[in-house]
Amino acid sequence: MGSWLVMEQQPTKSRKRATRTGRVVSNAMEKSIVVAVHRLVRHPLYRKTLRRTSKFMAHDEENQCQIGDKVLIEETRPISKRKRWRLKEVLEKAKV
Repeated sequence: MGSWLVMEQQPTKSRKRATRTGRVVSNAMEKSIVVAVHRLVRHPLYRKTLRRTSKFMAHDEENQCQIGDKVLIEETRPISKRKRWRLKEVLEKAKV
């Protein structure tokens, strides 16, 4: 008779997903939003602080976001060609 190795199941380590906070700049698509995230960087030579903007497409399952909402998005598996972020929560609704 052969001896079988019994391997213990190791609990998988869930890594902390990256999150970003930004404003919704477009919600023209079904279940998708575009979020603009601003960050401050210092110019390497002149030392002036510059504002850089990155736009991320995020998945909005319930179509609950409107333009101008402040939202929290988190990194996730690729959902489509450009969507790699998912809406986690709406932090603040846009002022109407």
